Amino acid sequence: MREMALFAVIRLALWLGIWWLLTQIQVGVMLAGVLAAVIAMLLSILFLDRLRSKVALRWKAADDRRRERRGEKHDEDAEAEDAYLDAHTDDDSFDGGSSATGVQGAAAEDWTRAVDGGAEAADESTAGERAADAGTADEAADEGPEPTASRG
Repeated sequence: MREMALFAVIRLALWLGIWWLLTQIQVGVMLAGVLAAVIAMLLSILFLDRLRSKVALRWKAADDRRRERRGEKHDEDAEAEDAYLDAHTDDDSFDGGSSATGVQGAAAEDWTRAVDGGAEAADESTAGERAADAGTADEAADEGPEPTASRG
C-alpha cells in the first residue's frame, strides 16, 4: 500500500509542478493541464519504472489472493444450457456448431421458414408495385412528350 500511495503522490506532484510551470509561461490553464498530464505520464514512464513495477507486482499479488479466496467461478445457467443441448443433440451429427443440426437445426429451419415467408410476401408486394409503375410509364408514353416553346 505504501508503494502505491507514494507512486500516486509523486505523479500528482509531478503533474502539479508541470502545470504550474506551464501556466507561468502563459500557455493557458486548460492546455497546461492537458500538456502537464501528457508530460507527467511520459516522465513517470521514464523515471519511475522501479516504483511502478513494485506497485504492479503488489497489485497482482492482491488480485491473486482475492481470486484464491473466492474460488472457482460457477455458472449454473451455462451448465443447464449445456445439459439441454447434450440431451437434445445427436452426438454423431454434431460438429461444434459449424452446421445446423439437432436443436440448432430445428431453430435454423424455423428461422428459414419465417424468412422465406416474409420474402414471398415482399416479392408479391414488389411485383404489384412494379406492375403499377409499368402502367404509369405506359400511360406517360401514350401521351407523348410535352410540348416545349421554342425561342426564336
